[in-house]
This record gives sequence, structure tokens and C-alpha cells, in this order.
Amino acid sequence: MRTSKGKETRLRYGVHHVVENRHHLIVGVRTLPAAGVDEREAAIDLLAHLPGEHRKTVGGDKGYDTHGFVAGCRAMNITPHVTMNDGRRGGSALDARTVRHAGYAVSQRKRKMIEATFGWVKQYGGLRRPMVRGLDRMSAAVTFAATAFNLLRMRNLQARAAG
Repeated sequence: MRTSKGKETRLRYGVHHVVENRHHLIVGVRTLPAAGVDEREAAIDLLAHLPGEHRKTVGGDKGYDTHGFVAGCRAMNITPHVTMNDGRRGGSALDARTVRHAGYAVSQRKRKMIEATFGWVKQYGGLRRPMVRGLDRMSAAVTFAATAFNLLRMRNLQARAAG
């Protein structure tokens, strides 16, 4: 993957994960070659593997406001709470049936918390400059860092509930 014009190509991986809003725990993680899969396709794949038949919601930034992603979510009984991208040609893929609810506004505030997860696995989970090569090893390192994050998060949640 090339980071910018005129720079050399480097080996990179795309890390995709799903975080639940209530307790801020990572519920799904996937590592893929950076140039191979679109973020929206990886998100649809991760969402398809979530357990439970109940209605779910998913938050995302403007990049996820496409007709394909919104239709894919709705086909899986998932309500897409993505940021509306009114500036693009054709307008937003979301309509009033999604954005009129109070839950949409809550999701817009909560979706920013996923960046804290990425920051933690880079700062403390050893993924800023991983010392592994190959997709299998990188995937194992990402899964290990996500598991460590969840364990620490659960410890903090228990301490808060007990105190």
C-alpha cells in the first residue's frame, strides 16, 4: 500500500472491528490486506457474523453512507446509523425513517468511541509498529490486542459496578 503520492509501497493491513455501544467492548475483529477489501464490504461481513436475531444498529462515518451498505444492513435486519453524506452526488442513502428517531442522535455521539479502541490497540496493544509479518500472524496479534482490550474493559466495568 502506498501512503501518499511519491512514497514507497509498504506492507500494510486493514484492521476492521465492531464495537458495541453500551459497554464499549469489541465484538468482532478482522484483519485483511489493505488493498484487497473495501471497508464497507468488511463491515457487512463482520455484521453478518454477529450473534442474535434481535434488531441491531450500526454506526459509521460518512464513508458508509452508500446505497449498497445501507441496503446490505437492512437486509440483515440491522438499522444503519451512519452519518448522512448530503454533499455527495445523489444525496444520502438514509431517509427519514432512520434519522427521525432519538436513537440515531445517540448513535452519532457513541460512534466516535470506536476511535478510542483503535488508539488503545496502537498505544498499548503493540500495533503501532507490529513486529510480525504475514496475514496469519498479524491477524493473531490483532485478535490478541482486542482480547486484552476487552479483558481490561470488563475489569473496569466490574470495578465501576461494585464501587
